[in-house]
Amino acid sequence: MSVPPQPPPPPHPAAPGLRAGTLTTADISFFVVSAAAPLTVMAGVAPIAIMLGGIGAPAGYLLAGITLTVFAVGFTTMSRHVGHGGGFYAYITRGLGRPAGMGAALLAMLGYNGMEIGVYGLLGSASQDTALALFGVEIPWLPVSLAGLVLIWYLGYRSIDFGAKVLGVLLVAETGILLLLAGGVLLDGGASGLTLDSFTPANVAVPGMAAVLACAFAAFTGFESTAIYRREACDPRRTIPRATFIAVAFLGLFYAFIVWTVIQAYGSDKVVQAATDDAGGLFFAAITTYVGGWAADLMHVLIVSSVIASLLAFHNAINRYTLSLTEEGLLPPVLGRIHPRHRSPYLAGAAQTAVGAVVVAGFALAGADPYTQLLLWVNTPGMIGLMALQLLAAAAVLCYFRRARHQEGVWRTVVAPVAAIALLGAALALVTANVELFSGAGTGTNIVLVSLVPAVFVLGVALALRLRRTRPEVYARFAAEPEGETPAAREPATR
Repeated sequence: MSVPPQPPPPPHPAAPGLRAGTLTTADISFFVVSAAAPLTVMAGVAPIAIMLGGIGAPAGYLLAGITLTVFAVGFTTMSRHVGHGGGFYAYITRGLGRPAGMGAALLAMLGYNGMEIGVYGLLGSASQDTALALFGVEIPWLPVSLAGLVLIWYLGYRSIDFGAKVLGVLLVAETGILLLLAGGVLLDGGASGLTLDSFTPANVAVPGMAAVLACAFAAFTGFESTAIYRREACDPRRTIPRATFIAVAFLGLFYAFIVWTVIQAYGSDKVVQAATDDAGGLFFAAITTYVGGWAADLMHVLIVSSVIASLLAFHNAINRYTLSLTEEGLLPPVLGRIHPRHRSPYLAGAAQTAVGAVVVAGFALAGADPYTQLLLWVNTPGMIGLMALQLLAAAAVLCYFRRARHQEGVWRTVVAPVAAIALLGAALALVTANVELFSGAGTGTNIVLVSLVPAVFVLGVALALRLRRTRPEVYARFAAEPEGETPAAREPATR
C-alpha cells in the first residue's frame, strides 16, 4: 500500500523585528532630550560654567545650540537619503567609505557605553546626596548603582513605546522643577531687577568663554541619536529631522534661559562669587529662596529621576547600535534576537547591562569614588568620542552630496556642512584642551582618556581592512541599504 504524499511543513515563522511605526516626533524628542539630562546638567555643571565664564555663560549655551543646529541641517538632509538604522556609522560609511564607517561604529559603541556606564556612578552619588539632604542618613552608593542597572535593564527589555512613556513623565518632571525656579525668580524680579547683561559683547567675549563653550557642547551630548530610532519611527523621513531640530532648539534655548534666570536670582555682581563658594548648592539655594524649601527637596529627588531618564535613553541607543552591528556580522548573532512580545533587542540589553555591572563593580572594588572617578573618567572618552563622531558625520555629509545625484540645495549640502566642520572642529578642540574640567584628573590620566578615542577609531579601520581581505562578503554588505528602501539620491558604491 502506497503512502500518500505528505504536505510540506508549514514555513517557519519570520523572526520578530523591532516595533516599526511606533515612535512619534515627540517620543524620539523625549529620548534625545532625556539623554542630555537637563536638570542634572543645570544643577551640576552650569554653576561651573558661571564660575569660569561669568555672567556671559547663557550666551555660551546659545552659541553651542546654534553650532549644532548648523550641523543638524546637513545631518537631517542626509537622513532622507540613508535608510539604514545604524545612525552615525551608516552616514559616515556613505560619505567617507567603509573603513571610516567601521571605525565610527566602534567609536559609537565607546561613546554611548561611556556616556551610559559612567552615569551609574552619578546615580549612586546623587542618591547619596538626596538621602543625606532629605533624611540625614548616609547610604552606600554601590547597591544603588547595581539596583539602577537592574531597573534600566528591565525598562529597556520592555517595548520601546513603554520606555518613551516613562521618559516623557520623567522629562516633564525635571524640566518642570527648573521652570518653577525660573518662574519664582521672574515673578520676584530677581535679586536686583532683571537685566540682559549676560548677552552683551563685553560679557560674552571674556577669556573664560572657551571653558563655558566646552561645558555647553558637552551638555548636548546624544542629541544626534534620533537617527538610531529610524526603524521604529513613524514616517522616519519626516520624524527624524523634526525630532532632531526640536531637541537641539529646546536644549539650546532652555539651557540659556535657565542659566540666565539663576544669574538674575543672585544678581550679576554676586552670582560668580556664589558659584565659587558653593557650586553644588547654587540651584538649591536659589529655589529655596524664591520658591521654598519643599521645592529644593523635590529637586533633590528629581535629580535622581533625571539620571535614571538619561541612563534609559542611552541604554536604548546602545541596544540599537548593538543590534545593527550584529546584523552587519560584526558581533555574535545571538545579540540580535528580538523579544517576540516586547519587540525589543533584549539580549543586546542584557549584554550591555552585564558590561555595565562589570565596570561599576570594578571601580567599586578598586575603592574609586563614584563621582570623581567612575562618572568623570568613564564619561570623558564617551563624550569626546561622540563629538568626534559629529565631526566625522559633518565631513561625510559634504563628501556624500559631492558624489551623489540629488536635488538638495547648496545651503544644505555645502554651506551648512562646511560651517559645521569648522565649528565642530573648534568645539572638539575646546573640549580636548579643557579636558580637566570634565575628568577632574591629572595630565597622565587625561592623556589616556583622550587617546582612547583615536585608538578605538583606528582599531575599527584596521578591522575593516582585515575583513576586506578575510571576509569580503561581510565587508561588502556593511551599512548597506535595507531591502525595500528607496533612497532619495543615488550615489556610487561606498569604498
